[in-house]
Amino acid sequence: MSEVIIGIDLGTTQSAVAVVDSGFPILLADKQGNTLTPSAVWYSDTGEVKVGHEALRRSGLEKVHTSVKSLIGRRAAESGGRLEADGRIKTAAGLKLPEEISAEILAELKRVAEHRLEATVSKAVVTVPAYFHDGQRAATKKAGELAGLEVVRILSEPTAAALSYGLDRLDESSRVAVFDLGGGTFDVSVLEMREGVFEVSATSGDTELGGDNFDEAVACFAAARLERDLEGLDPMERVQWIAEGRRVKHVLSEAEEAIFRIPFSGEVPVSREIFLGLMKPFLDRMESCCRRAMLDAGVSGEDLAAVVMVGGSSRIPLVKERVARIFGQEPDLSQHPDEAIARGAAIQAGILAGTVREVLLLDVTPLSLGIETMGGLMNVLISRNTTIPCKAGEMFTNAVDGQKSMKVTVLQGERELAKDNWELGSFEVQFEPNRRGQARVGVEFRIDADGILSVLARDVATGKDTVIEIGSAAVDVQEAKVEQMVSESVEFAFEDMNARVFEEARLKAEELLPAVGMALEQAGGFLSEEEIAVIQDARNRVERAIGDRQVAELKASVEQLDEVTESLAAMLVQKATDALFSGPQD
Repeated sequence: MSEVIIGIDLGTTQSAVAVVDSGFPILLADKQGNTLTPSAVWYSDTGEVKVGHEALRRSGLEKVHTSVKSLIGRRAAESGGRLEADGRIKTAAGLKLPEEISAEILAELKRVAEHRLEATVSKAVVTVPAYFHDGQRAATKKAGELAGLEVVRILSEPTAAALSYGLDRLDESSRVAVFDLGGGTFDVSVLEMREGVFEVSATSGDTELGGDNFDEAVACFAAARLERDLEGLDPMERVQWIAEGRRVKHVLSEAEEAIFRIPFSGEVPVSREIFLGLMKPFLDRMESCCRRAMLDAGVSGEDLAAVVMVGGSSRIPLVKERVARIFGQEPDLSQHPDEAIARGAAIQAGILAGTVREVLLLDVTPLSLGIETMGGLMNVLISRNTTIPCKAGEMFTNAVDGQKSMKVTVLQGERELAKDNWELGSFEVQFEPNRRGQARVGVEFRIDADGILSVLARDVATGKDTVIEIGSAAVDVQEAKVEQMVSESVEFAFEDMNARVFEEARLKAEELLPAVGMALEQAGGFLSEEEIAVIQDARNRVERAIGDRQVAELKASVEQLDEVTESLAAMLVQKATDALFSGPQD
């Protein structure tokens, strides 16, 4: 009998657990028959814990922790004030890390699985948004460990949904877009499926875009009409207003108008037209991600066999209408939007456990990875949309004489200059001091099947390795900026390339200028005053171009200086040769 591996959709708003039974993925229900568990946790000051529906029953009266997924693997500065300075959340039972609270949800899902399967469960596949960075993925894995689960695979949510959808519905060769709009995150991926191989061609998304935004937008609108400040409300009252915003959103999926009501505060009518106005900025962000994914995959709507919509917020009519317009076809909502990801996770678990065969899943890395090199440039080692797991490496050398170490700064992003990308971590590689260009350090990046990056740096002379796992580093910007970075890489492509060309030319110039000065000292006496003047003019032209940051002028002036010093270089070679053969004779 194969071992049991469960599939878990750890969602922002609600979570689910599934398993493959007799070849089919099924969701497992709790004792009350619920297949969806609210991602909510309540703590008492004595340490008592309630999860899911039991926790939500206490909301409005006591502090209930929800949407913790949006905080996992983040720093305090990225949390909008929800995290303390040390990255923990204040609870009635004391300060806790987001992964500790997430572990309570995972432990509840583990209990549900064990109750239904009547067996001990110790392994799981857990899904995350495609744009979760290394720190968020590692923190999710840590949450699983705290819950008593070995997380055998971290799986991207849109990939899980596509796996669920494509297992028995697509022809042998098809391309499909998966649109996943949940409570707090949004992902869109283009996948190619052929002969049992599921390969992600491109992915895009925004991990701060989802149904929670829509609820808050409705609540803010109503608060403004009632001359109240939503941000100024106490936490319990704010939860009540946002919950009412969610109810109004649900009503507007069926009706043309709904009434926003808060006891003792008032009522505000909200029409579907008003709701459309509130939704427009979010729909525009959503559309930008969709078009970016299609552009990266090199497809248009007519190339796609289907557009699969999953995630609870995909039920909203305004969302479905915009998706149909973006892709030029009616989206497929044949799957239960809240269950597809958990089913896909269960299928992946079944593949790993050996209960599902003849299916291979290939995921991709959503952003390029590289290191900073001389001149503050980004040197890409693994390009965006490379299939994972993967590895890539390059050899680097010392830039100055006597250098004893090299700083390896790991970057993630799509811009040409290091400063415009995100720093994931850095470390020093020690080596024996040597002349410029003599030390050799090999740097290798490896991304495992969970999308977690490990970096190895090896001093070739000694064979000594330095290895770090970029699993705890958090990007110092909000993950919603990921799509912005990709867009800016296109918007500033011309300026970025000019900056790279300038830096490369500047480095060459700053290497050439001292060499020319030294050559003039050693062999200047063999040149005429006119020849020296030409070289000096060329040197001055290079220095002016550097000062003025003129790219074309700098490239041209460096080439000119190279050209006018050819004869000087030849004289130095001849002088050295003469000295060698005219030395003392025995």
